[in-house]
Amino acid sequence: MTFVRTRALLAEGVRERAYPAVVCEVGRASGPLWGEALGTLSYAPGAPACVESTVFDLASLTKVIVTTSLVMRQVQTGTLALTTPVRECLPEWRVPGTEDVTIGHLLDHSSGLPGHVRLWESVDDPDIFRRAILEVSLGRPVGAGSVYSDVGFMLLGFALEARGHASLSAQWEALWPHGWPWLGFLPPREAWPSIAPTEADAWRGRLVQGEAHDENAAMLHGVAGHAGLFGAAAAVGRFAATVLQSFHADTWLATPTMMRAFAARRPVPGSSRALGWDTMLPTSSCGSRLSASSIGHTGFTGTSLWIDWERDLYVVLLTNRVHPTRTNERFPPMRARIHDAIVLDLESA
Repeated sequence: MTFVRTRALLAEGVRERAYPAVVCEVGRASGPLWGEALGTLSYAPGAPACVESTVFDLASLTKVIVTTSLVMRQVQTGTLALTTPVRECLPEWRVPGTEDVTIGHLLDHSSGLPGHVRLWESVDDPDIFRRAILEVSLGRPVGAGSVYSDVGFMLLGFALEARGHASLSAQWEALWPHGWPWLGFLPPREAWPSIAPTEADAWRGRLVQGEAHDENAAMLHGVAGHAGLFGAAAAVGRFAATVLQSFHADTWLATPTMMRAFAARRPVPGSSRALGWDTMLPTSSCGSRLSASSIGHTGFTGTSLWIDWERDLYVVLLTNRVHPTRTNERFPPMRARIHDAIVLDLESA
């Protein structure tokens, strides 16, 4: 398969400076069908070429790859339940109104917590920062609606660490199959020069490369429930193939019953959210041609993963569109076009 339409759009993005680097992988439960890497790691003269093995800051793909997966594991082992009150895991979380917030509320973003807080601007000590996260007030009644919340997934990360008696990084390393392509937190410093850089960050006073772009994740030493994961397209593709397999057979990730439960849209008013995952809408970043049951997620740095389990199809799309600045908005409108092109290329093959 040549994916002519898709490759033309990816090249258009490089030409139009929607991103300096892009890698796309398309596959099925059995493995990849096609992959392509275009561009260079940055716009600097002589910058290294982007290749299919280039590692990217996956940003909020952390939420579905690591955090949601670890919740599934703890639910499977009986360590947690979706109905477990978060306060049972984090007794220090005493914010008024949070008595009824459950693990499920954090997963589907209906906890009432705000979407984003800029605590790094006023707190420079990681221990104080963690306490500050635990003091963020609710902005709306629990379960009344869904507001995408980094804060909620930071708390979910804290809860997983408390119940799992280990860091998110250690729990993920134990879950991710040995011998598979690396997918994890805190890339070794010697690997940083070959990682796609993100932003020239005024807060840190330097170009961010090999470190978590998200400031809140950086304040949590680069390991958080909402962001901080790094990996190449092949590693994300292996995860995606496992998700596809899990809809039909037991895997290291989930049973079919659990996978389907986590992929089902939640009964939250006005929400498209499942448990951890988002679901397909005609206005989604996955375009209009995937099945209505598709699940996926995006990352602020310019990453996305969409899985159409009815079609037995996954699409990994990794860019560093925030390089050199997050004000670059050329890429987000392209996501839907790229996914539509992939489906058209498959149908015409």
